[in-house]
Amino acid sequence: MTEKNYVLITGATGGLGKAFAITLAKQGKNLILTGRSAEKLNVLKEELKNAYGIEPLVFAADLANEGSRYALMSFIEGLNCKLCGLINVAGADIQKGVEAYTQEKIVFQCRVNFEAAVSLSRFALDHRCEDLKIVNVSSVSGIYPMPYFAIYSALKGALTSFSVSLREEMKGKGVSITAVLPGAMPTREDIKEQIKGQGLWGKLAAKSPEYVAEKSLKAVAKNKRKIIPGFWNKMMRLGTALLPPSLKLRFIARRWSKISKDAF
Repeated sequence: MTEKNYVLITGATGGLGKAFAITLAKQGKNLILTGRSAEKLNVLKEELKNAYGIEPLVFAADLANEGSRYALMSFIEGLNCKLCGLINVAGADIQKGVEAYTQEKIVFQCRVNFEAAVSLSRFALDHRCEDLKIVNVSSVSGIYPMPYFAIYSALKGALTSFSVSLREEMKGKGVSITAVLPGAMPTREDIKEQIKGQGLWGKLAAKSPEYVAEKSLKAVAKNKRKIIPGFWNKMMRLGTALLPPSLKLRFIARRWSKISKDAF
């Protein structure tokens, strides 16, 4: 039996994960889609099949759970396939002060936002075809420490650092790795409201999931170290780079202390 090459997408039923799935489906790629909801995965499977003539494989998994993650890996190992791509999208953007966290929620966020991406990246290296492309979706929130978004920003910063380091280790081995640092994307109603509340800047900086997916895939094709999609997000990074850390921390703390958001 001839081996097939697949692209694995985590968080596939969310706004950005679905955008990656659609973009790759248009290219005729063989896809493995994972997310926590089997129902949503099957709906997406039928949508891609009807619109683009491909039939992705789906496997429901909670990536914060080691047993569920290993079940996903076992499923892929049983397919007689190689991975030509891994798109780590799955994440949880919990936003609140550290004192408001339970111990369980700390573990959950660390596992889904960082540990799962590292674990699946390691798995992909063992099951790769000659040319493997890994996209790790980080965030501009990981560029600086962010009071009241502390755990999320720390984990996204760690994911960026991991991706850049792994890319260096894999030079000359047929593995391309890009860390993607998007800003806000209008994927959910709560995020749309936050963007609206930021006025003109929010409108200028926000980019659609489709835009981010397209830019990300082009970047990893060129094996770029990391990208910040969108002109205004790049300008924000440059414009704040030389500000004193104390000033940035005070500004971020004032802004984000007014918002509390849980997930999952």
